[in-house]
Amino acid sequence: MIVEKIMKKEIISLTETDTIQTALLLIQEKRIRHIPIVNHENHLVGLISDRDIRDASPSIFRTEDFKEDMQKPLHTIMKTNIITGHPLDFVEEIGAVFCENNISCLPIIHEKKLVGIITGTDLLQSYVELTGVNKPGSQIEVQVPDQPGVLHNISCIFKKRNTNIHSVLVYPAKETEYEKVLVLRIQTMNPFLVVDDLKKEGYKVIWPSLPGISL
Repeated sequence: MIVEKIMKKEIISLTETDTIQTALLLIQEKRIRHIPIVNHENHLVGLISDRDIRDASPSIFRTEDFKEDMQKPLHTIMKTNIITGHPLDFVEEIGAVFCENNISCLPIIHEKKLVGIITGTDLLQSYVELTGVNKPGSQIEVQVPDQPGVLHNISCIFKKRNTNIHSVLVYPAKETEYEKVLVLRIQTMNPFLVVDDLKKEGYKVIWPSLPGISL
């Protein structure tokens, strides 16, 4: 999945000459956490968050004493060292960027212009869709040899049971570097027949595997 498919294209932005007060009211009204700062050509020049606004705002007990602070332009508090993405980036790779840089939003740039924005919530929603957990079904985890053709062989077992696969994820097995774990979301509420088939073919089923239940 590419970023263009999940990014928000209707972007709420301000300019660097807008005031902190304006940004505060906009964040409260729109219930957003980030505001991109753009110039007259819609080029990204900065970014502010609700935390930046809170840090710059006076205490509610001293509002009158520091009223002028709220009239300062946004360029005095905005972040300018901004990590950005491209509409054709892969969502999975963008997720790694979020984790590695501990960020909660990513402006999307195309031909130097701001064309979208992605938040952590957007990434979480895309993960839900990619894994198929928003669809009725069951999850099976099976440990397999790390070699070509294994996924095909596994899918043939599901085909024999006329069981549709919503999604497949792969991660390394902890015990050995020569095996992988397949995490499959399947379109059935009763996975035990397929589990039995997998075991008969010699595959190690990690889940479902409940104490006291023989599968």
